[in-house]
Amino acid sequence: MRAAPYLVGAVAGFLADARLGDPRRGHPVALFGTAATRLERLVWRDHRGAGAAYTAVAVGAVAGGAALAARAVRRSPVAAAALTAGATFTVLGGTSLTREARTIGHFLASDDLTAARERLPHLCGRDPSGLDEQQIARAVVESVAENTADAVVNALVWGGVAGVPGLLAFRAVNTLDAMVGHKSDRYRRFGWASARLDDVAGWPGARLTALLAVAASGSPARTWRVWRRDGSAHPSPNAGQAEAAFAGALGVQLGGTLRYGERVEHRPVLGAGQPPVAVPDIERACRLSRRVGLLALAVTATTRFLVLAGRGRRSR
Repeated sequence: MRAAPYLVGAVAGFLADARLGDPRRGHPVALFGTAATRLERLVWRDHRGAGAAYTAVAVGAVAGGAALAARAVRRSPVAAAALTAGATFTVLGGTSLTREARTIGHFLASDDLTAARERLPHLCGRDPSGLDEQQIARAVVESVAENTADAVVNALVWGGVAGVPGLLAFRAVNTLDAMVGHKSDRYRRFGWASARLDDVAGWPGARLTALLAVAASGSPARTWRVWRRDGSAHPSPNAGQAEAAFAGALGVQLGGTLRYGERVEHRPVLGAGQPPVAVPDIERACRLSRRVGLLALAVTATTRFLVLAGRGRRSR
């Protein structure tokens, strides 16, 4: 019975994201980003210690507030389920992810390369100005894979482990990494703590994403083989896990040279076969992402049930 409000709320929040996607205005994550930006202006120093303090305050405030809210509703199953549903809906981004991917795929199918280039920054941070159709398709598939882990699976993992505080704290960590975790001159030191915390927090979900991609794939043996061979070749400790598994599941080749503004990266090749073909492979990646998300909901809801059941036995 203790697990029922979380299970009901998590399913309701997942379905709300599937139906509605992210709100265009007033999204709580955007509001958190605004508050974090204001805090950064107050505390920024070109020093790791200042960045660590910034990360601790921002994430701690979210986790602490979520814990207080969860405590306040713990005696009301309806209120607890509603809180979980709202938190789950807030942190998930799977529907908006696939909508953006499909929008770019539509532009590519219409031979509107200019519109596809203009839309790509909504999905990832690389410079689209010199990308051709195939390179944009590859960027979209890679972003769908990586963000399936970040925007869906990891949030559900931490919800399964720690409930509403876990859901919201992970989204705060991931948002801070997107804001200050990149290797620019301003954030190389200040953003170090946010980037490393995101690596740690993202570790379990990235690997669960890969395992679920194996389970959801039409070619599980090939997906497993590509994931285990190529997953650690990526410079990120987590992104390569999901990207390699998706490459294996889709039977395509990902990785290679890419550009972030003035910075060029030459990444190892993941998978085998041909690079993604715009419309068919983007659509297949979106469908795989949805299947992985559904499996993640089942796995993490079961995890939450087991966590609460274990606590109940120990309290007797």
